[in-house]
Amino acid sequence: MKKLLVATALLILASGAARAAEHTINMMNKGESGAMVFEPAAIAAMPGDTLRFVPTDKSHNVEGIKGMLPEGVKPFKSKVNEEYVLTVVEPGFYGVKCSPHYSMGMVALIQVGDGSPNLDTAKAVKLPKKANERMTAAFVTLAGAQ
Repeated sequence: MKKLLVATALLILASGAARAAEHTINMMNKGESGAMVFEPAAIAAMPGDTLRFVPTDKSHNVEGIKGMLPEGVKPFKSKVNEEYVLTVVEPGFYGVKCSPHYSMGMVALIQVGDGSPNLDTAKAVKLPKKANERMTAAFVTLAGAQ
């Protein structure tokens, strides 16, 4: 009986892990939407998914934007030129930036889950002009959050 319970628990854990997806986000000097971009810049993920930020070009990093993370998510910041993997657990919107190129508009938005508990808070964050333009477009792309 004990072996059956352990096997069942392992199957449940494995099935949850099998459903988790990995999303690759390239950090680029030039992409489809212009210079200094994350591609894609709008990502729909589910709790448990991982986001792999790849510095396709040099001099990029990823950092959570203060005020644009769901409650309970700790601030994070990668090193420049290093790949970074973020596992998202809390539902809501995650705003991210490349610190060296933030003023040039290098931002991305991740929506985790179907809900949007921090939508108003995230949208209220003041961003540099180009970053604000790109973030507004990302909000529109994700669930039409205008």
